[in-house]
Formats: sequence, C-alpha cells, structure tokens
Amino acid sequence: MAGIGCQGVPAGNAQALGMVTAGLDPGAQILDCACGIGLLAVGLAEAGFRVTACDASLAMVERTQALAHAHGVQVTTRVCRWDQLPDQGWQDRFDAALCVGNSLAHAVGRSGRRAALDGMASVLAVGGMLALTSRNWEQIRSAGSRLHVWDRLVERAAGKAVVVYSWQVPPSWDDEHRLQISVAALQDGDRLQVTTEGLSIWPFHHEELLADVVAAGLDLAGSTYDATQPEYLVTAQRHAGAARAGTRPQPGVTIAGWPTG
Repeated sequence: MAGIGCQGVPAGNAQALGMVTAGLDPGAQILDCACGIGLLAVGLAEAGFRVTACDASLAMVERTQALAHAHGVQVTTRVCRWDQLPDQGWQDRFDAALCVGNSLAHAVGRSGRRAALDGMASVLAVGGMLALTSRNWEQIRSAGSRLHVWDRLVERAAGKAVVVYSWQVPPSWDDEHRLQISVAALQDGDRLQVTTEGLSIWPFHHEELLADVVAAGLDLAGSTYDATQPEYLVTAQRHAGAARAGTRPQPGVTIAGWPTG
C-alpha cells in the first residue's frame, strides 16, 4: 500500500488497509466502492490486484479513469450508488470491498447507511473482507459548529493551498449535518483562487456502525476505534452460511459478541 494508494488515507488506516490487502493472493479482485479521484484504486492496480472502482459521481469516475490511464494500469469503472451494487452483476465476486475516505456518512440516515452496507455485502465472495473508514463523529459533534482553518499549507494541483472547513452541526444526531470545504490556492505569488464544495452528512455512533455491519450479514473482524483519535477503520468478513444482505437479525440479538441494535 505504499505510494499513490495511500494518498489521502490517514497513516493508521493505511496500515490497517495494508494488512487487509496483504492477505490477498496476487490478482485478487477488489472493489473500491467510493473511489473518488481514484488514488486508492490506481494504487491497488499498481500492486497487481484486479480492481473495479465505482462512485455515484460521473466526474469522480472519469478522474479515476484518467488517473489509471496516466499510470498505465487497468481499472474497471462504473457509475453507481452503494444501494445499486446488487444490480451490477457482481454478486459474490470480490475478495475485498473498500469504502474509505469517510464516505459512508453521505448515505442518508440509518436506512440509507444499511442499504449501502447491504449492497457492499452482496458483492463479497465467501471469505471476502469489507474495510471502511470513518471520522470519529463523537468528536465532531462534541466540538459543535465551527470554522476550522488547517494549520499548514497543503499541496494541490494548482500549487500550495490553505484548507478551511466550516462545520454546521445541528442539535440532533439524526438531522442533516453540513460541511463546507474551501481550498484557497496560492497563485502568482500572493493571489488566491478559492474553490468551495458543500457536503451533506448523516453521522453515526461507532457502536451504531458496528451493529449496521452485522445487520448486513457480515462477521466483524476488527475496529481501530479510539475515542481520542479523529478517524478509525472497521473490517468485517463474509463467511459461508452467514446471513445474506436483506436477512436481518432481530433487534436486540447479539451476534459474535456484538449487539445488533
């Protein structure tokens, strides 16, 4: 997972993702189901895996295609949402499915999140691993609405830039949260070019996410959650005979030591 595949992935999570892929045979099939601009997908293809990348955004898929072409690797791409994964003809195909970059919180509410996880579970082969990363939403909510200016310059295609996050955190966990990201790139010495994007977010408790993963018919393998850390990674595996997506356990039941909620 060294090199391009780790860009944008926090060091601890990159190490954990490396452990997931280290257990895969050469040529294993991996789905990156929130591919964004393709950094992770292309990095995995360069490592010798057969990679499929999908995203709900056509623009992101096109950027992934362009990046794969620039690096001379083959990445199969498709535009689709997580809840559309069961309709792609990929049932039981992938040795691993990755959903990184805090993407899952863009699913609308718990019903949307569970539909997304059902879709991811449906494309895993027996023994296949799901790995997903998340922000520590308990930390985000405890800090409340605020303006956060990064304390360092970052490198962007346009040059060095300042990144500003504007968080809108409502009183209830169940309400839509908003994040506005502004990137001010330095150009021609002292001129700034500002690009802004607004995101809708539906956060979740760590325990709630674990219950949702189990409800998708997967066995939890691990979590790097630490209340003091800003992000974490959850892994889960499909075993032979495991309940398939859409066949949910009853509320309050405990599976493999984890409450299903």
